Amino acid sequence: MYQKKIPEVLDCGIAVAVKVIGGKWKAWIIDCIRRGVARPSAIHREMEVVNPRIINLHLKELEEMGIVYKEIFAEVPARVEYRLTTVGRSLLPVINVLEQWGNENKEYVNGHHAEYILGNN
Repeated sequence: MYQKKIPEVLDCGIAVAVKVIGGKWKAWIIDCIRRGVARPSAIHREMEVVNPRIINLHLKELEEMGIVYKEIFAEVPARVEYRLTTVGRSLLPVINVLEQWGNENKEYVNGHHAEYILGNN
């Protein structure tokens, strides 16, 4: 089994939050589920720019952390949907703030920030 050379320290609240929603896609996955996009195939369509294998990996990690749970319906073929747990729902204000910040600063982040770099902010 692989062991990290530097042990993970989760005494800091920011480190815990980043572990849960860090990376490129986890916050987007949580947002999809919040909006009712619950089936893996629907999440894949919603996030078409992301490799489905990566989405599935993140879903598994979120499930292992207790942020989402997988509901399996006894149908043929089996139907799977993801739901937010209570802890997962408690992340929604954080996701909302991240979304708001991103919307307010997307032009800057997308490279239209020469005036800021030059100190004309």
